[in-house]
Amino acid sequence: MIPAKSSLRDELLGRLRAELDQLERAHQSALEGATHEEAKPENSKDTRALEQSYLARGQAMRVADARRAVADVAVMSVDPAAGAPRVAVGALVTTSEDDEERLVFVAPHGGGSVLAGGRVHVVTPQSPLGRALLGRSEGDECELTLAGRERIVAIVAIA
Repeated sequence: MIPAKSSLRDELLGRLRAELDQLERAHQSALEGATHEEAKPENSKDTRALEQSYLARGQAMRVADARRAVADVAVMSVDPAAGAPRVAVGALVTTSEDDEERLVFVAPHGGGSVLAGGRVHVVTPQSPLGRALLGRSEGDECELTLAGRERIVAIVAIA
């Protein structure tokens, strides 16, 4: 049975929110480290506070990216397109390669995630497979190179 796209989006959203929560805790910890009494320089060569502030800045950037990912996935449409379906963000695509079928969920973020108990793989439009699938229709074949190997992936169905 093919899982509902709305449940796949909700599962992915839950994972992205959990990742955001973890990143926010790490950022808070880095901020505390940068402003802690023990981080104050003891001499002109002591760079502990500076290093902690760089870490906090990097964590803040990761938090901002994670917030954007959560927001993008939260508003991602999973409704089927009118007319002949084409692969777009929010599509659930059944692919076939070497007589092996695989379910692929195209999402703006979360590439590499595996959903629905391992039955569905998430790809993003930035990934080689995602780029190859976008805009294609049922019955199309996509040629792509992954890890130096030519692959042909057929689109069996689009939901």
